[in-house]
Amino acid sequence: MEKNGLLHGDFNLPFGKEQVKVKELLWNSDSTVLAVWMEDLKPGENNHPNTYIQLWTVGNYHWYLKQSLHFGSEPLRAPACVCWDPEKSLRLHLLTRGWASYTYDWGWSTDRSRGTDCHDNANVAVIDGDKVLVTTFRQCVIPPPMCAFELQLPVPVNLVTFRSQAQRTNELAALTADGHIHVYGPGGGAENEGVPGVSGFKVISAPLVLRKTYRVTMDQEEPLTLRLLLWLKDDLFLAVAHGRYLTRLLKITPSDSQDPKDTLEIRSDVPVDGFVISLCHSLRNGTVALQLDDGQIRKVHTDSSELSLTEWKDSSGNTINFPRPCVQTALCTLSGEEHLIGLTERSHLYIGDSLVASNISSFVVYDDFLLLTTHSHMCHCLNLSTLSVKGLQSALSSDANQNDETVRKVERGSRIVSVVPQDTRLILQMPRGNLETIHHQALVLAQLRKWLDGLRFKDAFECMRKLRINLNLIYDHNPTAFLANIEMFLKQIDSINYINLFLTELKEEDTTTTMYPCPSRSASSSASGKGGKKVDMICDALRSTMETLDPQKYCLCILTSHVRKTTPELEIALQKVHELRVNPASGSISVSAEEALKYLLFLVNVNELYEHSLGTYDFDLVLMVAEKSQKDPKEYLPFLNMLKTLEPNYQRYTIDKHLKRYRKALHHLSKCGEEHFTELLNLVKDQRLYSDALELYSSNSEQYKTLSVAYAEHLVEQEQAEQAGLLLWRCGENARALQAFVSCTSWRNALAVATHIPLPPEQLALLARDLAEKLLEARRHKQAALCLEQYAKDCEEAISALIQGAAWEEALRLIYLYNRQDIIETDLKSALLDAHSNQTSFLESQKALFIRHKNRLAVVRELKAKARLELFDEDGPDCADAELYSEASSVLTGSHLGSKYSRSNSRISSRSSKNRRKAEGKKHSLKEGSPFEDIALLNALTQIITIVDKMREEVHSLLKALVLFQFDAAASSLQRDYGELLQLVESALPEIWTDNQQQSQTPLTGPNSTANSIMASFQQQRPAVPQQDTETLSAPKMRIAVKWKLSILK
Repeated sequence: MEKNGLLHGDFNLPFGKEQVKVKELLWNSDSTVLAVWMEDLKPGENNHPNTYIQLWTVGNYHWYLKQSLHFGSEPLRAPACVCWDPEKSLRLHLLTRGWASYTYDWGWSTDRSRGTDCHDNANVAVIDGDKVLVTTFRQCVIPPPMCAFELQLPVPVNLVTFRSQAQRTNELAALTADGHIHVYGPGGGAENEGVPGVSGFKVISAPLVLRKTYRVTMDQEEPLTLRLLLWLKDDLFLAVAHGRYLTRLLKITPSDSQDPKDTLEIRSDVPVDGFVISLCHSLRNGTVALQLDDGQIRKVHTDSSELSLTEWKDSSGNTINFPRPCVQTALCTLSGEEHLIGLTERSHLYIGDSLVASNISSFVVYDDFLLLTTHSHMCHCLNLSTLSVKGLQSALSSDANQNDETVRKVERGSRIVSVVPQDTRLILQMPRGNLETIHHQALVLAQLRKWLDGLRFKDAFECMRKLRINLNLIYDHNPTAFLANIEMFLKQIDSINYINLFLTELKEEDTTTTMYPCPSRSASSSASGKGGKKVDMICDALRSTMETLDPQKYCLCILTSHVRKTTPELEIALQKVHELRVNPASGSISVSAEEALKYLLFLVNVNELYEHSLGTYDFDLVLMVAEKSQKDPKEYLPFLNMLKTLEPNYQRYTIDKHLKRYRKALHHLSKCGEEHFTELLNLVKDQRLYSDALELYSSNSEQYKTLSVAYAEHLVEQEQAEQAGLLLWRCGENARALQAFVSCTSWRNALAVATHIPLPPEQLALLARDLAEKLLEARRHKQAALCLEQYAKDCEEAISALIQGAAWEEALRLIYLYNRQDIIETDLKSALLDAHSNQTSFLESQKALFIRHKNRLAVVRELKAKARLELFDEDGPDCADAELYSEASSVLTGSHLGSKYSRSNSRISSRSSKNRRKAEGKKHSLKEGSPFEDIALLNALTQIITIVDKMREEVHSLLKALVLFQFDAAASSLQRDYGELLQLVESALPEIWTDNQQQSQTPLTGPNSTANSIMASFQQQRPAVPQQDTETLSAPKMRIAVKWKLSILK
């Protein structure tokens, strides 16, 4: 006893003073339930006292009388011994004086209404002795032991059930300890009406009133004869009656007799083989299921006058039972098939005979959702219409990602009380008894999607605003529907602030794929309504509709739509503010220019707005904005005054240059006259606006010529001398154009300009020789010959250039054209023989190199194949130390051939570009034993084949020249050697490239392979084919169609 302490935690028994005596107080094993065993002090009718056992629990410091057992005054039925089970905390053992033994297994349940429409008030009833405490969570959330209203009954209540009929789920029936059923329904008063006689108050939740009290026509001498009760429809009840030897399922309806007392008669009585521990009903499908104490499930058929029971079977015809008895059951539809879901006292959740999760503390089925709380303090909300049983198992076992709407954290020990239908609220109860309302994101998004599909924009907007859901979802959910119903959206919202809030929250992101993904969302509904940027599209569509409806009312929203575009249209917005100042709107809802500017400054940084206002060239508007800013007048007034003194075009040029709008500045400066052309030219050079400047002047003006010269100088600096020459030529600067063309060896343009100038013949010939020399350096022999022949008038040098370039036919043409047959003997024949000798030696060297590389490639491939086999032997199943190698070690072993070079190259790759090129060269080195030798050999072979194939035209031309001058033997030997080399190359192509492809695509697998050996083979093959060398895997194409042979040769 606490000294000087206050009395607390006591409660009064529901009896009069000196009416009963307490024989014994018994706590259950976990001290959650107190059993009070009492009997009357005064004897009853047969001189024996009445005996009672009451079960009390405590929550939120309030004692509740949950169950009351009345044993009457019959001495043989009176308890002789009462005790709690030491293992099962809610099991009570009782022995009567007539040597009858009873065992009661109790369980916790939440009595809630089961409706899914908006008529259901989310009622929850709590038994408290002879009172039923009812709270309507749709209207108010009242923590226990308080409630929305109380239902007073004459005797203690043992059971409460709500009506399971659509639109009437708020009605309830209470089964009292004396076996009567009291039916309650809505009273005459309506919700949200005033309280009679009291001003300033209104009824939020109208209490239920007693409609009828039924007496059941059956023997109820033993306590709790009726232990389970379902109110299906009208006055049809299903009940479970437990006798001493038999359990019965009863169908009870009102009596047809003219009895003044309302009675319920048993219309159907079905014996049940086992003890029924739960009854549940599906409001959607009308299915009734019961569960026996061993977990068996039975389906109850109530359609006919007589009840019948069948085994619960799935769609395949298999019988379904719970592996263990469940203390809470409910019916749900999963992937179109109806299932019974159950929760055991060990927190195991079953759907039929499948274990879904093993850490569930509470659950409730609402519409298409299954809501659960877990012992890991998480609340799951799963959409049953899109999941299977395996899907549920996976969803409850996996960790949630960042944007998973189905999971959220809750307070430790939270349990589900109820869900408000057609709403977003989920009511949880904490271990200490207090209530908490949460808005689970899955419920919120599901409800929002329903509202948006029904075009209820206002309901959706207010919910999203209150729960901080991103407002982009209004558009992203169905872009086409939103754009088609913008006028409805504006009329429903009907708030300037809300429309502005919507506009300011817009962003390009599609929230249905990032923040709020929907698993059942179709691809068509997630697509954008039209092409283009989302924010711009919405701003333009809203602004167009608002300007049509009422531009004065939506003035601030129109300004917001300009500012919120991807490229803010600040100048247009400022112009609208200026129009309001010049022509102020009249009307109560109109906005003044002062208010509009103040709002615009709220959206945009004042300095940025000042710059844009300056860009309108309207100094009144600039002063309006400047006055609202924190700028010192000494800063901007001198600048503005200076601008006012300038000529209008130069004034705008100065403003644009200040704002760094150089193209506009150039445009305005071009209108200021020739005295400012030097300034314009400097601006063009500084900002490189040459093309823009040329468009502002006519092509025959002096300014155009000056700009063209400046542009050409810029192009020369950028190493684009040919384009510079074209500019100079067209503007008449022929000498400078000629210099530009010569510098880039544009010989045709250079000679054309020289002829256009015109140059004297001597200078023209000298120019042609200079160009020919540059062309010869570039190995452009035919073009050099053309310059020498036609402009330098030196046919001998032209012929020499052609012979040097192996253009035999063109050389012969000029020889006979200019009658210089002497060159044939002096130069041409010797050049032909030299060319034959060079070609023959070159073909021999290419042939030898090709054969050597081909043979080496075969050796390298054989070595790599042996290395793979050795690796397999090391890591094979017979290796004694196979279990000692980690996965990492096997990877390193598999790539041991190239580990040295791989490490070296990885270090080099981070250095300068020069070193990287050097490393790339080493990587393709033909040095024997290098890690990528096979790739280097393939590259070398490809180069040889390409070079040899390109010689077809050159060899053909040489053969014709040799035959012409009767060098038949030399021509025959050249044709034979080249033909043999082509044949060698063509025959070797399948051998080189087919083997390589098969080898690169066939990993080391098979019945004797291990994980280590397969992984190592992949690792060894991977460096054999770098990303940049994939082109070497395909053989080069030979130009077989090109005819090069001469049939007149052997």
